[in-house]
Amino acid sequence: MSESILPRRHLSRRRFIAAAGATAGALLLPGAHAVPARALVFAHRGASALRPEHTLAAYAKAIADGADFIEPDLVCTKDGILVARHEADLTETTDVARRSEFASRRTRRTLDGERHDGWFVDDFTLAELKTLRAIERLPQSRPGSARYDGMFQLVTFEEVIDFVAAQSAVTGRLIGLVPELKSSTYFAARKLALEDRFIATLAAHEYTRRAPVEIQSFEVANLRYLREKLGKRANLRLMQLVGVGATRPSDVAAAGGKLTYADMATPAGLRDVAAYADIFSPPTRALIPLRPDGRLDAPTALAQDVRAAGLRLETWTFRPENRFLAADFRDGAGEHARNEAGSVAEIKRYLALGLDGFFTDDPALGRQAVDA
Repeated sequence: MSESILPRRHLSRRRFIAAAGATAGALLLPGAHAVPARALVFAHRGASALRPEHTLAAYAKAIADGADFIEPDLVCTKDGILVARHEADLTETTDVARRSEFASRRTRRTLDGERHDGWFVDDFTLAELKTLRAIERLPQSRPGSARYDGMFQLVTFEEVIDFVAAQSAVTGRLIGLVPELKSSTYFAARKLALEDRFIATLAAHEYTRRAPVEIQSFEVANLRYLREKLGKRANLRLMQLVGVGATRPSDVAAAGGKLTYADMATPAGLRDVAAYADIFSPPTRALIPLRPDGRLDAPTALAQDVRAAGLRLETWTFRPENRFLAADFRDGAGEHARNEAGSVAEIKRYLALGLDGFFTDDPALGRQAVDA
């Protein structure tokens, strides 16, 4: 994600350097609370830099590497089952394009305002989906992960919960879940609304009645609905994800509304978010943007404003390849090369802002940065 929410203003460079030299446990941001001593490490789609995303292998690797939470993005099958996929379009993350028996199901749909040509999860029953196998989304950058193409099944949300509960029992750690409801407006239009299915699944499992669960969405109406239905619970938080600049949430756009993600990132917008959510989750570059030369600029005021609104600050997403890093942290090994030291250094720069949590494709590097 190379763009960011338009910054309201910047902190002075001197103040940022002073903050960067402080530990996360010591840093205080104006107008709010003490920053937590240790930020939470969220495994983005599992350890997706190392295994095909949203597979039990990716989740297992993430947990072994020290993730505090694992992320299942949730979409819905034709027969109403929640499964873990990044989006409704199956084309880039499964072998469906190679499966002649499903060739006739290729079609075009609009997802979250973007036109897609491919195969869609809501055209498949769970039984059919289980015949597919996961593949690596970014094989050029992640050839190590691509070696596992074709090895792993797609999994349901219930299977993810059971797996995490089992891993918790084995490791002795209470591992959190940070599910994202994907494209709620799209699935509602397809008569496959996600929210009540999701609530029923949480209620059906002992683990999700007590383990930490942070529920994310780029939309607004579904989070408001979940807050109304779930209320305030000790183990549950709601996370408002935000995209870039003048982009509107899909539900807002579908209803003809004018609210943009940039509006939501203003002090007034953040106060509105705090009425229904617990967490504000912007892209990393909304917190520290890039200069024209690709190096990090001074931080925006967004971290301060989020805390002033009484919200937690959890950002997305850190990735370990040079192509995704700010120029400050790249090495000379090529854009697709893995750069562990650079990724850890970049995460640490952002941790100095006092993050409550962050998403990373490589939880081992996130763990290393936090533990440092």
